[in-house]
Amino acid sequence: MNKTFTKIFAIFWKDMLTELRTKEIIVSVLVFALLVLVIFGFTFGAGLEVTEMVAPGILWVALTFGGVIGLNRIFAVEKENSRLEGLMLCPVDRAVIYWGKLAGSFTFMLAVAFVITPIFLALFNLPIFLPRLALIIILATLGFAAVGTLFSALAVNTRARDIMLPVLFLPVVVPVIVSAVKATGPVLAGGPWGDMLTWLQILIAFDIIYLVVATLVFEFVVEE
Repeated sequence: MNKTFTKIFAIFWKDMLTELRTKEIIVSVLVFALLVLVIFGFTFGAGLEVTEMVAPGILWVALTFGGVIGLNRIFAVEKENSRLEGLMLCPVDRAVIYWGKLAGSFTFMLAVAFVITPIFLALFNLPIFLPRLALIIILATLGFAAVGTLFSALAVNTRARDIMLPVLFLPVVVPVIVSAVKATGPVLAGGPWGDMLTWLQILIAFDIIYLVVATLVFEFVVEE
């Protein structure tokens, strides 16, 4: 078990070092997400009615489409530099590769989320310290990364991977997006835990389903 975690960490750390050198994923996702937030923020304003009606949707539009841009690069970097074949030749289980890449994509998306969320809260005159919102972001980002890593590996070998990934990814991840939006609404409105508990349970359930299914089918995806 320790050897497995060591191999997963090695793949994860390789992605971290590559991103620290190039900053391709973080910068592109961050700029896009911030642009979406600023445009919507100035369009709708920061009134109480607007906050309750559209603010949760605005946050998750920014995180969702920013995440798609980042996921497009998870395996594309390996493919462009001819490293994917070398990774596939490593004497490790394919699930190890999946979890290593998953850890990297989850970290990238979570880092962007925790940068733009305070900006979002400031634009809409909301409290900066919202632990429940942080919990929602972590759970939703895990579901995003679980599905996105799988479909990124599937789309990387297609000619139109920039188009194929969102076409494949977004319909499958809709339950996570809807649950995240519905759970975020009561948090921003100052509602009780009970108003968001059902949606949190749905998020957790889909995270588990996505992780299990993606781990099982990743081997067949990359072999294609």
